[in-house]
Amino acid sequence: MAFITLMSEPIKTDVLIIGAGPCGLFAVFELGLLDMKVHLVDILDKVGGQCAELYPEKPIYDIPAIPKLSAQELVTALMEQIKPFNPAFHLNEMVESIERIGDPLFRVKTDNGKVFETKVIAIAAGGGSFQPKRPPIAGIEAYEAKSVHYAVRKMENFRGKKILIAGGGDSALDWTLNLAPLASHLTLLHRRADFRAAPDSVNKMMALVNEGKIDLVVGQVTSLDGADGVLSAVNVKRSDGSAFHIACDALLPFFGLTMKLGPVANWGLRLDEDLIPVDTGTFETSEPGIFAIGDINTYPGKLKLILSGFHEGALMAQKAHRYVYPDKKLTFQYTTSSSSLQKKLGVN
Repeated sequence: MAFITLMSEPIKTDVLIIGAGPCGLFAVFELGLLDMKVHLVDILDKVGGQCAELYPEKPIYDIPAIPKLSAQELVTALMEQIKPFNPAFHLNEMVESIERIGDPLFRVKTDNGKVFETKVIAIAAGGGSFQPKRPPIAGIEAYEAKSVHYAVRKMENFRGKKILIAGGGDSALDWTLNLAPLASHLTLLHRRADFRAAPDSVNKMMALVNEGKIDLVVGQVTSLDGADGVLSAVNVKRSDGSAFHIACDALLPFFGLTMKLGPVANWGLRLDEDLIPVDTGTFETSEPGIFAIGDINTYPGKLKLILSGFHEGALMAQKAHRYVYPDKKLTFQYTTSSSSLQKKLGVN
């Protein structure tokens, strides 16, 4: 599978899936069986949606025929299942606009300047897009995008900088380890001495501290110093109540993520209390050619279950085929008995 990061020309595809959680991943399988090319966009830096980002070790008991598996195991299995269809993933990207330019044809733009041209859009964004939690620091908005960053899009942008990373979870520790070799100086700040990250990451971070390669401070940011969006220092209050300055020109706060509807609200779709109403026969939205599956949609009797999203993806693919191949008759087939479907799956 291709994990795409840069593209100067518009990316053309049959179907663009917005959201790479379990429902979006299984939709790749259903669309692939019907010979549709798929690209996926997700705001996270990994596939799997909430399952991978929020609770990878959480057990799931209601996947048919599988008594128990972890959320991450489900994501891993889905990725293995869709390998034959070679979907392209565009991670760390948030869709900002959708424009109809044909019938059927949409132009989709992301916050990173990437442009897609697609015949079908499938929104599988769960409860919306993951948005970083902004720390309660007065005036932080003025520094965002210039000196305060909630995600790392390009590591090279931080080379030679004095970096302060705030947080104690996996993201904070992972980026501490990855950016330490690039930074002129790096400080990790956490409000307590205990971390919520993987033990191996904590051990590696402490080794860098002991070697004098990075600093570790227990405390909290109280205010920012700088001008015109450019940081010069961060004021910190230690756990013992003392205050001091940390010189830095880049602050990376990793305080977790929250779910918000985000740009979906501006795409011209009919909404019902921040959910997208759909037709239950096709899971098409109020806009022809745009579908919604999984927790983002609503209809009478809706159950917010992964298995429901799988069902929705299967029916969505049937209608999507009519947009992608308007002159091609679709014949329903079973994977258990169809030699052509088995060939697509690489089954001997």
